[in-house]
Amino acid sequence: MAKGRGAGGSAAGQAALAAALSYPQSKTVEQTDDYHGTKVKDPYRWLESLDTPETREWVEAQNKLTFGWLDKIEIREAMRTRLTELWNFEKYSPPYQEGGRYFYSKNDGLQNQSVVYTTTSLAGQPTVLLDPNSLSKDGTVALGGMSISHDGKLMAYGIAAAGSDWQEWRVRDVATGQDLPDVLKWIKFSGAAWTKDNKGFYYGRFDEPKGKEFESVNYFQKLYYHRLGTTQDKDTLVYESKEHKDWQFSPTVTDDGKYLIITVAKGTDDKYRILVQDLSQPGSKLVELINNFDAEYTFIDNDGPVLWFKTDLNAPRGKIIAIDLRKPTQKDWKELIPQSADNLAGVSVLNNLFVARYLKDAYAQVKVFDLSGKFVRDLPLPGIGSVGGFGGKRSDKETFYAYTSFNTPATIYRLDLTNFASTVFKQPQLKFNPADFETKQIFYTSKDGTRVPMFVSSKKGVKADGNNPTYLYGYGGFNIPITPGFSVFELVMMERGAIIAKPNLRGGGEYGEDWHKAGTKLRKQNVFDDFIAAAEWLIKSKWTQPKRLAIAGGSNGGLLVGATMTQRPELFGAALPAVGVMDMLRFHKFTIGWEWIDDYGSSDNAEEFKALHRYSPYHNIKAGTTYPATLVTTADHDDRVVPGHSFKFAAALQAAQSGGAPVLIRIEVRAGHGAGKPTSKRIAEAADVLSFLSKTIGLNG
Repeated sequence: MAKGRGAGGSAAGQAALAAALSYPQSKTVEQTDDYHGTKVKDPYRWLESLDTPETREWVEAQNKLTFGWLDKIEIREAMRTRLTELWNFEKYSPPYQEGGRYFYSKNDGLQNQSVVYTTTSLAGQPTVLLDPNSLSKDGTVALGGMSISHDGKLMAYGIAAAGSDWQEWRVRDVATGQDLPDVLKWIKFSGAAWTKDNKGFYYGRFDEPKGKEFESVNYFQKLYYHRLGTTQDKDTLVYESKEHKDWQFSPTVTDDGKYLIITVAKGTDDKYRILVQDLSQPGSKLVELINNFDAEYTFIDNDGPVLWFKTDLNAPRGKIIAIDLRKPTQKDWKELIPQSADNLAGVSVLNNLFVARYLKDAYAQVKVFDLSGKFVRDLPLPGIGSVGGFGGKRSDKETFYAYTSFNTPATIYRLDLTNFASTVFKQPQLKFNPADFETKQIFYTSKDGTRVPMFVSSKKGVKADGNNPTYLYGYGGFNIPITPGFSVFELVMMERGAIIAKPNLRGGGEYGEDWHKAGTKLRKQNVFDDFIAAAEWLIKSKWTQPKRLAIAGGSNGGLLVGATMTQRPELFGAALPAVGVMDMLRFHKFTIGWEWIDDYGSSDNAEEFKALHRYSPYHNIKAGTTYPATLVTTADHDDRVVPGHSFKFAAALQAAQSGGAPVLIRIEVRAGHGAGKPTSKRIAEAADVLSFLSKTIGLNG
């Protein structure tokens, strides 16, 4: 056994670590709810109230315990130093053009937030358009979204504080870098769509919350038009639904400025209604083009009155159709690019060509078609990785895209659409050698016989001797795919001999809508079975053993970790549930949680309640059980998955734990669900998690 690799992962070692732990008192209350005749206790209900003195005292006591425990780990500072060193490289977004100017973001390396730049020429000296780092001392104010006017002269942008989903939007003059007087509030889950005259934009907002802004449920979004130079109370209400509190509206103005496209969504099921307004005809009414939520209809672009959509209607892996507004009935819709064997992830129209991004077994493929749907060519990519970008307009002769893989940070390429030549625009200078690491894709069999892919990455030369510390990460929900991507956090683990395993669980978006649906509602257990089967494959294949195996996931992935560790506690040495959905009976009662009913179902439904109660992590903790060493992570300003989920889960797990492995909760202050988290906080949290793993599964190198 290599020096320093063993002691922390043993049961005796974990028990010794926990011996001195004295958990803060988590009182219990007599709270019982009746779900369709089944009585369910909720003894830690009081922890849902985030701003009471007793909850604040509990948070302070838990953090004192957790950080006191972490402070004693000698390797912690070395972890932080190496993370900081590796994190310190330039990070760019793909540039895009608007009004003859380029716009992109850049982080010098350790800046808390990326800075927005603009330039009239790629060879020219860029100027700073917006530096979010100047908006707060601790870097917790982040850019939430931005939209450039068609003439390139104005930028509408949203600012989010302390990780909240709530954003305040402003408008900046690109030439002067100064803000106009316009201020828009109570915006969440919305961008801005400029009109062609550059005099204003469409956006979605909620009414000001009547209760607590970080806990109150969010219903009845409305779509407005804001005219520059006017106050928000003068904005024009464009569309609302008083009958459907769960409808949300996403506006798009076509590049020719002629049409407003409103995509109506409810929940997270990627099934839309489509409304269209002819902006060239003053006073024209909104027309329902698609009036049921039967499929995805993602607007791509238009050729006059012909609108192009990406849809999964009778095509679960996606296709491209054309709808002529002069003959809008479904029988006249035209299929341009049919469904293929691979999953259609996104489409752009550039240089009068469709540039289509596919997922083949969860990694990127890019194909080019002409506007009639005829295949033109494949776009070569450097390897098994992911791509993003390909922004621009139908007439553009160039575009930019980012390519990344498990051992390569994002490199930005410029694509010449006249000859399809890709050239490097920006490439990070690294403090490690990517050639020292490798990724393999394997396929394993889940409990019901389903074939599931998994990426397995490590330092070259790691032997399958059954003794490698292993980090198994999953998500499995909301049609979101897990694709190759670079992580400094994971690189540090691989440097220390760890295996990084990422299975593509059902519920995700790797193989289209059928794969997604196979992991939802009454079939959600398939996701947990897929994850458990991945762990069993890693053990059977001699990559690791249970005491050296850590499982991790965030948000829906936090639910995944919570469910699998309560179902199979003996299978894992450590568990890292981050900002997880842990109370599956009450998730829909807070902020935007009701949206997730599409994936999870609801305890209001008798049959779905039974399925939810069967796996809900909080409700399936059993006293006297030996659970793996657990570090729960959450944040006090998370208004996506409210921290009460993690608070209740941690309190219940601490009370139930047997066998001595530590159960800790790390509660970030002035942070949210993860978006916009400053670099300093990300490095600090990563160092703490790595230190926890060093003591629990022997991640010592």
